[in-house]
Amino acid sequence: MRHALAVLIVVALAVPSLSAEESRDSAAQWKAGAASVVITPERPLRMAGYAGRTDPAEGTVQDLFAKCVIIEDQQGQRVAIITLDLIGVLAELRSAVVEQLSEKYELPPESVLMNASHTHCGPAYGRDDAQDYFDQLTQKIVQVVGDSIDRLQPATLTYSVARASVAMNRRTPAVTGFVNHPNPEGPVDHSVPVLSVRNSAGDLRAIVFGYACHNTTMGFLKWYGDYAGYAQEYLEADHPGVTALFMMGCGGDQNPYPRSELKFAQYHGRTLATAVEAALEVNQRTLRHQRSVTGPLRFALEAVDLKFLDKDRPDFAYPVQVIRFGEDITLVALGTEVVVDYSLRLKSELSQPEGPAIWVAGYSNVYAGYIPSRRVLLEGGYEARSRPWHPDLEERIVAKVHELVGQLKASVEASVEEKPED
Repeated sequence: MRHALAVLIVVALAVPSLSAEESRDSAAQWKAGAASVVITPERPLRMAGYAGRTDPAEGTVQDLFAKCVIIEDQQGQRVAIITLDLIGVLAELRSAVVEQLSEKYELPPESVLMNASHTHCGPAYGRDDAQDYFDQLTQKIVQVVGDSIDRLQPATLTYSVARASVAMNRRTPAVTGFVNHPNPEGPVDHSVPVLSVRNSAGDLRAIVFGYACHNTTMGFLKWYGDYAGYAQEYLEADHPGVTALFMMGCGGDQNPYPRSELKFAQYHGRTLATAVEAALEVNQRTLRHQRSVTGPLRFALEAVDLKFLDKDRPDFAYPVQVIRFGEDITLVALGTEVVVDYSLRLKSELSQPEGPAIWVAGYSNVYAGYIPSRRVLLEGGYEARSRPWHPDLEERIVAKVHELVGQLKASVEASVEEKPED
């Protein structure tokens, strides 16, 4: 029985527990491997995120990481989910990485998802004076993908979801327009989607989890991963041998509150980590919400041209990526700083009672300013001032998502129909 994301959250008793037979069936369909590497700069560099900070970083509170999980289906199709404690995925970085991954590991670009946590305490690695770091970063990302491939082993995949209240909408209406201030009445997406990877013995080996909120608790001159960094750190400490990967959601207009004290980043990190534990149903005798994930893998990556109000300005090629895990998960990865409206809308439009679950990530594969919804663009405010977008940008992006989702749905269904019965 398939269940959509909303049903998983609301209807507790409608989801059957994962049986031993279902676990064996899932394990037979997958191989997975995960690895991580430290990417903290080894010399002083300028920091990304706030233009007002002109001095280089003065030290490290918490190491920054690049992490990867490779997932392979029965047909040998692979996807690489790469998470980075960086401000964003610059187009130049993705281009350099996917070129080498294609040459070394025959991974097509559409199978590689690169997602940044958007920490504002990472390096401004696209500057000319950071070229040495950029080159090292590229090699480390390629290395961590290779290490993950080397660790491929039979695996079971499950999907579950919980909630966390770290984020608050930061767009507050005022006499002068919309101001950047916590708005408890504004739209949010508190869902915490979790993809669990277990080995053939049933031991947890990797956790991919998402959340939609800026990593901006602190803005000091120190390297650190903010609340997402702490959430990963806590999960890995509480589950020795596990690689925890944070995937940023559509948090362009979401902030963690309160802010500006390190303890709050730690509190928010613990809140998010605890939500992941709840999604995993830790210490529950019977697991009732672990949805077995089956194959095959299907993936697509295409650009949609976004227009500007300035007709002399060339269109922006905006990447939209969709990864489908059989009939169980559809993962939509949108580029740059997407506001929460996109996640809420796509989950509403794409979710079906029979599944698959819909997971929407932002900050993926490119980083080039805010992507407001039509509502936010017309309301104005900080997120709307990023670029002079044409108001049809939301419809263009959503239409491309629907197109790719439809293509992969048809491909999966055709594959299932062709599969011989036992």
